[in-house]
Amino acid sequence: MSIATPSEVTFDAFDPGMRADPYPAYRRVRDAAALLPYQFGDVPVTLVTRYEECAAVLTGSEWGHGYSAGISPFRDATAAIPGSFVRMDPPQHGRYRKLVSKAFTPRTIGDLTPLAGRVVDDLVSAALRRGGLDILADLAVPLAVAMIPVRLLGADPGLGADFRQWQLAIARGSDPDWLLGAAEVAARTAAAGACMTYFGELVARKRAEPTADLLSELIAAGVDGAGLTAPEIIGLSLLLLVAGMETSINLIGNGMLALLRNPDQWDLLRRRPELIAPALDEMLRYDAPTQFTIRVALADTELGGKQFRRGDGVVILTGSAGRDDRVFAEADTFDVTRYAGNQPARKHLGFSLGIHFCVGAPLARLEAETAIQALLERAPRLELATETVEYQPSLIHRGIVSLPVSL
Repeated sequence: MSIATPSEVTFDAFDPGMRADPYPAYRRVRDAAALLPYQFGDVPVTLVTRYEECAAVLTGSEWGHGYSAGISPFRDATAAIPGSFVRMDPPQHGRYRKLVSKAFTPRTIGDLTPLAGRVVDDLVSAALRRGGLDILADLAVPLAVAMIPVRLLGADPGLGADFRQWQLAIARGSDPDWLLGAAEVAARTAAAGACMTYFGELVARKRAEPTADLLSELIAAGVDGAGLTAPEIIGLSLLLLVAGMETSINLIGNGMLALLRNPDQWDLLRRRPELIAPALDEMLRYDAPTQFTIRVALADTELGGKQFRRGDGVVILTGSAGRDDRVFAEADTFDVTRYAGNQPARKHLGFSLGIHFCVGAPLARLEAETAIQALLERAPRLELATETVEYQPSLIHRGIVSLPVSL
């Protein structure tokens, strides 16, 4: 079989028609070249398609976001949000990340484990009484609401539907504007405004009456001897709400879909529950919650034999890197033992790498492990109730709208 040259390849994984399965499109460009010129809206960039080059960019100090230096060719509304360190470069990035990371230490996650267990137990018990379960609406979403806005930020538990609506609109809005319609841009603006208004009021209340949650700690904390401003705290809250909920919800949804489409792996995990941790890594590799990210050359540099000038942009196809058979044997096969044993597979990029490794990864793992273990133990004969799976419109974030199962 002949392999197309870069000039013969058209990348179409950003096409809405590819949303259900972008992986064949990733394979075409990956086989053609590690680095592929691409017109990202009106920005000429380079697609980074293979694992080694993706990992090199994510971990290299010569790559970053470039907004503070004024050299980024990408337009990103989230980069302008005070305190939102996802698009920051050092040293600002490290200052804010250090403040937030205290919510995800082993000790804190240990303290949150009983709460996750209680929430999941109640949700699964209710599903068993009803005789039906939607993995997203009845389990992953309410669990994420309980753990992130309610527990970590001390928000009103009665606003779960609002948090989900805001989070979805902002997550879709984090796609490049050239991939969005006017209605989606308007929904992003409205959701961001509503979210920031709510958290502004919540910050004011907690400044007057602190409670035992991360938001109160952020209000009391400081950066370089100076306290955080209200806009910075609101921006951090918005980041935790959107990124935290999106990652954990989609890890559970995508992971359960992979298990149920591979019943031999579901049965293996049921017989060997000690494989749950490596199984989560395989879920993150096989069908990652985040499919691509962007970076900018902060200095003249070289990657994969190609020279980049300061300010050049790249799009890192992390979803493609996870299926790179140059690194992962039988990469299109879902195997819950891949990360088990004395010689596990290479690190996946499902939580990124380097300084922007997902700060909330421990909590996302806790939520997914608790939810999936409960289903393995209490509903071991789960089956998909439909073969048709609808995906959320977001392209950066890969997630399922609904996943009904029969108990």
